This record gives sequence, structure tokens and C-alpha cells, in this order.
Amino acid sequence: MALIIREAVPEDAATILRFIRELAIYEKAEHEVAATLETVSSSIFGKGSVTRALICESDGEPIGMAVWFFNYSTWQARNGLYLEDLYVTPDARGLGAGKALLKKLAKIALDNGCGRFEWSVLDWNEPAIRVYEAIGAEPMSEWIRYRLSGETLKAFANT
Repeated sequence: MALIIREAVPEDAATILRFIRELAIYEKAEHEVAATLETVSSSIFGKGSVTRALICESDGEPIGMAVWFFNYSTWQARNGLYLEDLYVTPDARGLGAGKALLKKLAKIALDNGCGRFEWSVLDWNEPAIRVYEAIGAEPMSEWIRYRLSGETLKAFANT
């Protein structure tokens, strides 16, 4: 069974949305998904989008995805690659799809002169953490991630 990693195309929007919902269920946050087919299509494939996606296939069937974008490091004065979400369907876990997606992203980062390849993981997601540590990734425990969203974001922006 050969894995194929390819750039996502607009026709993959429904598959990406399905994977987003499956990931949200796994992360116990399905109620937080506001994405629709239209918003996935426009935000990943629309004019001016900075977001990109990869699809992993096995025997012609999509089994996983990675959604990513370039960010920037002021200290390095170089772009970085930020992995927003990586997901592999439960039936396909253990086939190496996650590692294959990570390796493809690492190559994209190097091909584009990126100084970093970063992502976040929930602290309880032990299977993912084991994969990340197995490839040599290191947790950044000295950094605390902050977020403004929803009504709090609106309120702050409008004060």
C-alpha cells in the first residue's frame, strides 16, 4: 500500500471539511467548528489565500491532511512553516501517513528557505506527542500560547 502526498486542490474542500470535523470530534471540540464548505474553499483556495493544504492518499482514497501556512521569525529574519492541523483517519493510523505528511512539510520548509517548522499539540494527545518526539521534534515548554477570538477579539479591537 503506497502513500501519496499531494497538494490539495479546490475539489478537495469537502474532504478537508470532513477531516476538520473528524479532528474536532477527536479533540472533543466539535461544537467549536464554524467551518463550512464555502469558508474552507475560500480560505484555502480563494484569491489571496495564504493557507495551503496537503492530502495523503492510500489506494486513491484520502486518508489524511495537513493544513499549513508560512509565518515569520523576526529573530531569524526568515519565514517559517506553521502546521495548523494534521489529521489521519482512525482506520489509517499506524500506516505512516502522519509521518509522511510531516516529512513532506519539512521538505517544503527547506525548499522555501524556512528557518523553522512548528505546530501545537494538545497536552493530552499522547499518540501525536509520541510521533513528534520520535521524529526529533522538541516541545517549547517556555512559551505560553495566547489567543483572542470571537466576542473578546471584537471587543478588544473596538475599544
